[in-house]
Amino acid sequence: MASPTTLYDLLPRDGDCRSDHLLGRFLDYVADRHLTLYPAQEEAVLELYEGRNVILNTPTGSGKSLVAAALHFASLARGRRSVYTCPIKALVNEKWLALCREFGPDNVGLSTGDATVNRDAPILCCTAEILANLALREGPDADVDDVVMDEFHWYADRDRGVAWQVPLLTLPQARFLLMSATLGDTTFFEESLTRLTGRTTVAVKSETRPVPLEYAYAELTLAQTLERLVGEGKAPVYVVHFTQLEAAQSAQDFTSLNVCTRDEKQALAQAVEGFRFSSPYGPNIRTWLKQGIGLHHAGLLPKYRVLVEQLAQRGLLKIICGTDTLGVGINVPIRTVLFTRLCKFDGQKTVILSARDFHQISGRAGRKGFDDRGWVVVQAPEHVIENLALEKKAVEKGKKFVRRRPPEHNFVAWDRQTFTRLIHAPPERLTSRFQVLHGCC
Repeated sequence: MASPTTLYDLLPRDGDCRSDHLLGRFLDYVADRHLTLYPAQEEAVLELYEGRNVILNTPTGSGKSLVAAALHFASLARGRRSVYTCPIKALVNEKWLALCREFGPDNVGLSTGDATVNRDAPILCCTAEILANLALREGPDADVDDVVMDEFHWYADRDRGVAWQVPLLTLPQARFLLMSATLGDTTFFEESLTRLTGRTTVAVKSETRPVPLEYAYAELTLAQTLERLVGEGKAPVYVVHFTQLEAAQSAQDFTSLNVCTRDEKQALAQAVEGFRFSSPYGPNIRTWLKQGIGLHHAGLLPKYRVLVEQLAQRGLLKIICGTDTLGVGINVPIRTVLFTRLCKFDGQKTVILSARDFHQISGRAGRKGFDDRGWVVVQAPEHVIENLALEKKAVEKGKKFVRRRPPEHNFVAWDRQTFTRLIHAPPERLTSRFQVLHGCC
């Protein structure tokens, strides 16, 4: 069987780099993969090929990566240099591998702070801080012509947002593609980008999800909720935690659940056979994986994160215990997102999740091409669930009971109304976090 045509194969060899010619070749690539562009994708690609800045604000799973590939294709064809940047090293590595497959390893470089490969290539994949450093150091003289900023809502991150803002301020020669599922009002960016780069800026928006979501509020214990979801065929389930310790503790606790059949466990054992779980933490990860339970957070060795991603892509894992960083576009197929809580410590205090955080994480539910819908489930607070169980027993026995009190630390109460409000709330407007400190970039 012949290998599918890559974007590198479709680069014009006759020097014809007119927009309509490049667009025709890109559409040939799309057709060769039996894809149909969504209206927002088509609009974004057309605007990019007219030389405009584009702000792409569409839901998770709506094909933003394909739009970025169209920009890289046109940039490479015209001898320009394009940069892809995002907040998470794991996602940078993933995009680097994907672009290497499309454009060839000689044309794609990597720079994350952990590793540098072919850094001067015409397409560079890097973390936001790497691009910010380059922009601060060289500014208008930097060898950067086109910039893809993925997960652009990180612009509002208190600690790292400056790394998203610096390139916008210091690279007037560049054309930008800003992408996120949760941008809110983009009027400010449209006006500022046009003023700073001299290019027209267009916002392309859509609220239509390829895979619609259903929502539920659970007042069962976490273990009971998981068993029900797996039993109803709603796995893989991404169990959302906000600390690495809680994610690991849940992975251990869930080993008491029987979520895999004997054949599924045998397939998992074969899949991890020969893999070296050589670190002190390795045996724990192997035990969880053999039970169909994955752990995924930034504190793990990269080889373990990649293994979890690969097993999930093969459909072998039923539960993935992760932190909220898994909501950042990494290619892990998820059918159900299960929030263990709706509050988190934001670096200064414990607060209810922002609408942006909630929608960003929820958006991971449902896989295009696999699911006709995704599910988002939120657990009631633990003490509320305990009180409901105690009250039921007390009524049955005709006795009084002592109510459990909410935690005194690192906790803000939420209920069904909080959940409903977050479902319908639009993402907050992005706000600048610009502070130039000695160690910020």
